Amino acid sequence: MRRLLRSLWIFLFGFVLGTGVGLVAGLIVFPYVFAPPPAAEQTSETDTKIRARGTFVHVNPSDPVHWGKGQATLYEGAVFLEADFEVAPGPAYHVYLVSGRDIRSNDKAAFGEALDLGRLRAFRGSQRYALPAGTDTTKYATVVVWCETFGVLISPASLMPVTNL
Repeated sequence: MRRLLRSLWIFLFGFVLGTGVGLVAGLIVFPYVFAPPPAAEQTSETDTKIRARGTFVHVNPSDPVHWGKGQATLYEGAVFLEADFEVAPGPAYHVYLVSGRDIRSNDKAAFGEALDLGRLRAFRGSQRYALPAGTDTTKYATVVVWCETFGVLISPASLMPVTNL
């Protein structure tokens, strides 16, 4: 009887451990193996007033997992990630428009006022995120891609004001 109980405990321990390891491996590997196709959204007819532009940066070059590149444009009523936009795959990425400037750490408090524009639709390609009506675009300084699952900064794009001619 004692031998049977011991075998049962070993089996249960192995099952729980294997399930946990498999789940974690799946969360990490799945986005790389089954990445969605690149996005190809276009700007809207209402996106005529460009307020600012920025370039996504790889904050920590020694970290090969969390990076981004490409351009972001802030219009009067939307944030547009340009066709050259790309980030490393991962789970539950969100796009934020934040008032903080020079965001370079995983300290979400540095964001200042933050506007969650929603989940990232694709890891590469152009994407448009509409801003809520009445959003004052002048108080935002950075577009941030943030991993909600692990609380990690993926890539920021500091915005520089653009004057429309």
